[in-house]
This record gives sequence, C-alpha cells and structure tokens, in this order.
Amino acid sequence: MRVDVEDLSVEIAGAKLVRDVTVRAGSGRLVGLVGPNGSGKSTLLRCVYRALRPTAGTVRLDGDDLYAMTPREGARRLAALPQEVVTEFAFTVAEVVAMGRLPHQKAAARTSASDREQCALALKRVGAEHLVDRTFQTLSGGEKQRVLIARALAQEPRVLVLDEPTNHLDIAQQLEVLSLVRDRAAGDAADGMTVLTALHDLNLAAAYCDELYVIARGAIVASGPPGEVLGEELLADVFGVRAHRVTHPESGSVRLLFDRLP
Repeated sequence: MRVDVEDLSVEIAGAKLVRDVTVRAGSGRLVGLVGPNGSGKSTLLRCVYRALRPTAGTVRLDGDDLYAMTPREGARRLAALPQEVVTEFAFTVAEVVAMGRLPHQKAAARTSASDREQCALALKRVGAEHLVDRTFQTLSGGEKQRVLIARALAQEPRVLVLDEPTNHLDIAQQLEVLSLVRDRAAGDAADGMTVLTALHDLNLAAAYCDELYVIARGAIVASGPPGEVLGEELLADVFGVRAHRVTHPESGSVRLLFDRLP
C-alpha cells in the first residue's frame, strides 16, 4: 500500500513544528525518517497514525484520504508502534496481542477462532510464541518490542508506522527487531507491508532502509537511498558532526564513523 504525506504542516501554540513536508513510501518499502532531536520526526509520524491532526496537508493510503476514514477503517489499513507506549499492562502476552484484533471485531464481540489464529501467526512471525502465557510486565525490553510488533501485525495492516522502535534495546535486540521489520516489508506482492519508521541511529537506518528522508527544523532537507543521502556535508550541516564513510565488508552498504567537528 502506497503512503503519501502531502504538504503536511503542524503548528502548535504559534510554533511551526513541521513545515510543508511531503514524504512518499511505495508499496512494500521500508522508508526511514532521520534527523536530530526536536527536528519533527515524531510529530510527523503522529500525524500519519492520527494521534495528531495537522494544521495543513493530508496523508493518503493508496490515494484515499486517511483523515476521511473512520477509526476502524484506518486501523484496518495502518498500525503503529509509538515511541512512548504504556508497557505496564496487567495482561498476558496473548491478551496484549489480541488487542490488535479489535478493528476487525464487532462491538462486544468475543475473540473468534480466526482472531486466535491471526494472533498465533503474529507471535510466530516475531519469534515470540513461547511467551504467549507470560505476563507482559515480566518481559525484557526486546521481548516487549516483539510482542508489541506482534500486536500490530495481528491488525493485518498494509502499513506499519514505527517511532524509534529500537529505543532502550541492546544491539542484538536492535538488529533482531529491524531484521523482523525488514522481512515484513520484503514479503511478496500479497504479503509485503509498507513500513515508515523514525530511527535515531544513522548506521541502522543505512543498513535497513530502502530510502531515507532527512528532516531538520521541521522540513525535509534531503531524500533518497541511504548511500546517496548520508553525505559528509549534509551530516555536518544537519547533525553537527564530521562523518567518515566506510563500506561494510560483507553487505557493501555505507557505514559511518563520527568525530566532533573541529
């Protein structure tokens, strides 16, 4: 499913946090949003998953205006994992993942056999089926992220929006989570999801994203494949660092080494 963010702006209390932003994510692509703290990444994504209404502009899914959809219709097409999630659920993993089925259920309907099947499949896809009877509060940070992604997958969305999904995870967990997301975006024509994610780590963004959008002071300043976008001049201007580009010995993709600017 194609995602088009069109001329989107957000103004709060007289401050323009996002300025005329246009972002396009083709079907089955993993598109990353990078930028320094306070640049507008989370504000933009909150508009994409409708936690915030933009001052101007819109978001379209395969040409349909997201803001014209009912919440149920929107949730059947798009799922999100925000940066800040209340994780002190007094529920089992099975119950947390089952929340993802709510957009497909009628009011007060019980969980059906089909719902249980989708939840089991989602847990299997993230490698967390062995956690099904655990209490969510007892899980590690990486396990919690896997379960929350499973909940999003249980929605059967065509678009997945992730805001800093690797926050608070160790390096192995970061790689596991992004590999999982990468695999979901790389499915076949009937299965691949479009993924839009904000990432703090530029090397992870370079390794896993098909395309990057760089945002600074609320505006997009560059976009394209990671190897083309992450240039030394842009990184100095936007992030205030001196970057040395190197090539990964196995994948051939760009990697970055950083120093302070002189």
